[in-house]
Amino acid sequence: MKAINKVFLAVIAFIILIFIFTNMFLRYIGRSESGRQYRVEINRIALEIEKNGFENVELSNCRYITNIERDKDNLFDADSDYIIREINGELYRFDYSVENENDKTKIVIAVNVVLVIMAILVLGVLLFIRIKILLPFHKLTDVPYELSKGNLTVPVKENKNRFFGRFVWGMDLLREHIEQQKMRELDLQREKKRLLLSLSHDIKTPLSAIKLYSKALSKSLYSDKEKQIMVAENINARADEIEGYVSRIIDASREDFLSLNVSPGEFYLSDLADNIRTYYSEKLSLIKTAFVVGEYEDCLLSGDLERSIEVLQNLIENAIKYGDGRCVELLFSEEEGCILISVKNSGCTLSGDELPNIFASFWRGANSKNVQGSGLGLYICRQLMHKMNGEVFAEISGELITVTAVFNKM
Repeated sequence: MKAINKVFLAVIAFIILIFIFTNMFLRYIGRSESGRQYRVEINRIALEIEKNGFENVELSNCRYITNIERDKDNLFDADSDYIIREINGELYRFDYSVENENDKTKIVIAVNVVLVIMAILVLGVLLFIRIKILLPFHKLTDVPYELSKGNLTVPVKENKNRFFGRFVWGMDLLREHIEQQKMRELDLQREKKRLLLSLSHDIKTPLSAIKLYSKALSKSLYSDKEKQIMVAENINARADEIEGYVSRIIDASREDFLSLNVSPGEFYLSDLADNIRTYYSEKLSLIKTAFVVGEYEDCLLSGDLERSIEVLQNLIENAIKYGDGRCVELLFSEEEGCILISVKNSGCTLSGDELPNIFASFWRGANSKNVQGSGLGLYICRQLMHKMNGEVFAEISGELITVTAVFNKM
């Protein structure tokens, strides 16, 4: 805020300088103009007296000269301003007055009033920006830093500022979401640790039995054939028991690790399309990629608008990362009461054999060697679409790949 305060002080100083220089300029102009005008009239009348004589002088056309006196004893005694001139050996007193002084004063006052109003407006806008925008934003500057350090306990204070109300609300939701994710992760890790400890303890019993039976067999303690068969069956049973525990560990590792909550509802197709068009038109134009949005008829769709936007964003981001950067198309069609929204891009190097795996978690194709990613984007898309009673699938045609999300119409 110190830098902003310096800017405000600089603006105030600049306004003061404008006042000073404007008034000095107006005073200078007023003096110079009035001085030139009455002196011009005096010089003109002096030439007339010199040529035609004093008796032929007319003052009716003079704006500044009010009277002319000649060779009087009280020549230098006058109430008004005057100038003495010698013409043809005689002294003349030219009385003058600056009639338009009041007009100039009014002009100076009007200019100053305008400057004052402009200064008040500028300072008012600056104060409004400082109080309503900069100060509230300054209070939020430490929030991302605290979140990055893991300080999730202090809530973001809400305020009624219409400029940052949604931002503050979003930051508080982000903080709560991160806190919930952290608690969920801790609970998940705790449960997995308990499960692993429990299963590792349970595995010890059948494992000890197997070791005992195998040691007995190695020392030929069981000479009876039937006894040996029974021991082999016991070993097999214990092995099956261990296999069951291992299966439980694998199943636990495969549990859904993402919190993909969906709020069932309805939204218009135009809201979804406009959001995507607004976001990606500028982004793709910056990287010189053509972005084509197909035509559609607006209708009401079933699902979660925010999650639907997330699905299409993931599809378009994949098209940007794995395409050749020439073109990305967002196309719309309708089949059997469903709206199909397809993202098509050129430059596909994915083989047909890999296509069935692209929606698996943590799976990455051969075309992703030099591209950063986690292999979760399309997996998340499918999970979200399933939770909205929709579907997502992909098709490859030559170097074109099309990923289509299927939404249900209301």
